[in-house]
Amino acid sequence: MKSDLFEADHELFGETVRGFVERHVVPKMEKWDSDRLIDRETWLAAGEQGLLGLSVPEEYGGPGETDYRFRVVIQSEIARVGASALQSGFSTNDDIVLNYLLRHADSDQRRRWLPGFVTGETIGAIAMTEPAAGSDLRSIQTTAVPDGDGWVINGSKTFITSGILADLVIVFAVTDRGAGSRGFSLFVVEDGTPGFSRGRKLDKVGLHAQDTAELFFDNVRVPAANVLGELGGGFGYLMQSLPLERLGIGVAAQVSAEAVMDWTLGYVRERRAFGKHIGEFQAVGFTLADLQTSVEVSRAYIDRCVREFNAGTLTAVDAAKAKLSATELQGRVIDAGVQLHGGYGYMMEYPVAKAYIDARIQRIYGGTNEIMKEIIHRDLLRS
Repeated sequence: MKSDLFEADHELFGETVRGFVERHVVPKMEKWDSDRLIDRETWLAAGEQGLLGLSVPEEYGGPGETDYRFRVVIQSEIARVGASALQSGFSTNDDIVLNYLLRHADSDQRRRWLPGFVTGETIGAIAMTEPAAGSDLRSIQTTAVPDGDGWVINGSKTFITSGILADLVIVFAVTDRGAGSRGFSLFVVEDGTPGFSRGRKLDKVGLHAQDTAELFFDNVRVPAANVLGELGGGFGYLMQSLPLERLGIGVAAQVSAEAVMDWTLGYVRERRAFGKHIGEFQAVGFTLADLQTSVEVSRAYIDRCVREFNAGTLTAVDAAKAKLSATELQGRVIDAGVQLHGGYGYMMEYPVAKAYIDARIQRIYGGTNEIMKEIIHRDLLRS
């Protein structure tokens, strides 16, 4: 069953994205993996093609396109070639960092920061996780203390996506330890600010081309103009933005699963063993039938979540379900894909092998899948 999510405009946009991927992504993927970094020229090329900052209002240089289906198109086309690291970088910029700015930045901050998200000149990061505080964000130790007409930030963050290249970082910090959930605020730290430094580029299992870093804040002084939103609103802002982040992860998992199914079907139709194509064996056929059914059923739920997000009605619980179910399915599909490719599935020149190591993080970041289950569980008890 084919998805009915897209209309003619989305299909036309998909042709533009496909052309960009063929020209600027496929030829560079091996180099990105060896460099463990995606070059800035690719970001600028994406900006020129109109692929970044879709939701930025026209007055700040963007198209003002709030239909999330266009973001799904971008993710789908990138997934077709297995460029998961690029997808992760683009999603961090558009679904996370830009989402915070659009929700909470004042007019001056919008003028300063939004145009670069459209052109590809600005790469953003969000710094929440710390060495001793992952899913439990209330345990963070990074502090921001008032100092004259500004704030002084001290602390460290880790596992920060785009941490090496980031031009601006949204930092989640404690501003009042005794205020409970109202004791956290968001600050924008810009590249070059004294005391702000980047640690090592972390050596990850997968997503090698996606730069992930440690960040350090040693008496980093930021002006009051770099406070994002209201003081004390940080924790609430995180809760508001998590549905889109988790929807983005769910969409990425879905389109990855679909791509791996296509690669695997192509392989089993061509590969022969014992005198016939391996796809003709019943054991293989039953596995593929089960997975394809699951992929199509999952797509229906993801499509519904995208429509709900467009309508402004996607709940945090439904986004958690999307993230949980799609990433678990992605893991099953990729594991089966590796198995059905046989020894070649373990060779890195085959995209299914790269997908295998790239996808494992999907069940961890954006809130572990155990946290997703807890969110869903609590909602069930309230019903």
